[in-house]
Amino acid sequence: MLNLSDNQSFVFPETTEVKAYAKAKLPAWLRSVRLIMLVLLAIFLVFMFLPWTQNVRADGKVTTLRPEQRPQTIHATISGRIEHWYVMEGQAVKRGDTIVYLSEVKSDYFDPQLVDRVGNQVDAKKGSMEAYQQKAGALNDQIDAMKRELESKTNQIYRKIDQVMLKIESDSLKIVQANIDLQVARRQLDGAKNLYDKGLKPLTDVEEKRMKLQECETKLVAAKNQFDASRNDMAIYQTELRLVKNETANKVAKAQSDLYSTVGDRFDAMSSMNKLQIERENYARRSAFYYIVAPQDGYVVKAMKPGIGEIIKEGDPVVSIQPADYQLAVEMYVKPIDLPLLSAGRKVRFIFDGWPAFFFSGWPGVSTGTFGGEIIAIDRNISANGKFRVLVAPDPHEQAWPQALLPGGGAKGISLLNDVPVWYELWRMLNGFPPDFYSNASGDTKNEVSK
Repeated sequence: MLNLSDNQSFVFPETTEVKAYAKAKLPAWLRSVRLIMLVLLAIFLVFMFLPWTQNVRADGKVTTLRPEQRPQTIHATISGRIEHWYVMEGQAVKRGDTIVYLSEVKSDYFDPQLVDRVGNQVDAKKGSMEAYQQKAGALNDQIDAMKRELESKTNQIYRKIDQVMLKIESDSLKIVQANIDLQVARRQLDGAKNLYDKGLKPLTDVEEKRMKLQECETKLVAAKNQFDASRNDMAIYQTELRLVKNETANKVAKAQSDLYSTVGDRFDAMSSMNKLQIERENYARRSAFYYIVAPQDGYVVKAMKPGIGEIIKEGDPVVSIQPADYQLAVEMYVKPIDLPLLSAGRKVRFIFDGWPAFFFSGWPGVSTGTFGGEIIAIDRNISANGKFRVLVAPDPHEQAWPQALLPGGGAKGISLLNDVPVWYELWRMLNGFPPDFYSNASGDTKNEVSK
C-alpha cells in the first residue's frame, strides 16, 4: 500500500483492456451537442434581452384624405326620363361636362314657354303695383287738397266769426246807447208833463216828448233784436265750423281708408309678384337640371340607371364618379382596448394588398415592402362594427405610397409603440397585459395603460 517494497500487491490493468471503461467514455458527437446546446442557450439569453418594438395591428382600407376627394354618387335633382347618355363607364370627365340628359315627366312643366309666360305674369303684377302706387299718390294728393280746403273754409268762417263778434260788440253798444236815450226821453217827458201841468208848456210838446220816448223804446228793442241776431249768427258760424271740420274729417278718413286699402293691395300685388318671380326663377333653374353635369374632374365609375327612357325620381342615384385628384389615406379600425395606445401623430406601418412585403413585428427596421403613415384623426364615436375608425395619412418623411394604389384597396396597419426587451414582451403576452406606450409630449415618461 505504501510502496515500501518492490513487490507490487495490486496492478491496474490497461484501460484499453477494460470494455466497461470504453462504454462509459463520452462520445465525441455528444460533446458537440452539449457545446451546441450551450451556444444555443447563450443565444437565447442574448435574444431575450434584445429590443422588441411593441405594436397594435388593425385592418383597414385605402381611402382619401379629404371628403370631397372620395368616390361620390351624383343624384338627380328633379324627376325625369333619361333621354341620352353622353359618357361611358371608365371615361374621364372634366368639371361641367354633360353626363346625361333628362326630359320632363310632370305635366306642370310641359309648356316649353313656361318661363316666358310666368315672366309675363310678373310684368302684369308689376304694372298693377305701379297702378296702385299711382292711386295711392292720387289719394295722398286728394287728402292734401281736402286739408287745404278745410283750412280755407275754416279761415273764412273764422273771419265771419270775427265780423260777428265785432257786430255783437257794436250791437251791445247800441243797446247801451238806446238805454241812455230812453232814460233821457223819459226825463224829458216827465219834465214836459210837469211844465204842462203848470201851464208852461203846450200839449204838443208833451206829445212830442212822448213820441220821442216811444221812438227810443223802439230803438232799444231793435238794438236788442239786432244783438240777439248777431249772437245767433255767431252760433250759426260756430256750428258751420264744426260741420265743415266734421265733414272734411270724414272725407279725409274715407280717403285715408282708400289709401290704406290701396297700399294693402299694392303689398298683395308685390307679394304675388315676388311669388311669381320665385316660380319663374325655379322654372328657369329646373330647366338647367335637365342636364346632369360632372361636379369635378374625375372618372365615371358606374351608371346606376343605364336604360334609355327609364324614369328616375328626385334624389335617385344616377352615376358614380371617382375624383381625378385626390390624396390617399387609410382608414383602419382598432379595438376599443387598443384605442388609448393611439394618438394623433403616431407612426404606422402599412402592408397594402398587391404589394409584397416582409414584416417583422418586433424589428420594423429589418422589414421590407412596408410604407409609413401618420395618424391624423381618431373618431370620437364607435363605428357600427364595434371598433373605432382611425384615419392615417402618408408620412411625408418616408417613401411615397405606390402611384397605382387606388381607393378601396385593402391595407394592414401596424401602429408602432415603444421598445421593450423580448423577455418583457413574452411575459406581457403570457399574462394578457396590454402594451406599454410613451406619451408624445414627453418621450422619456412611461404611461401606464388603464385597465
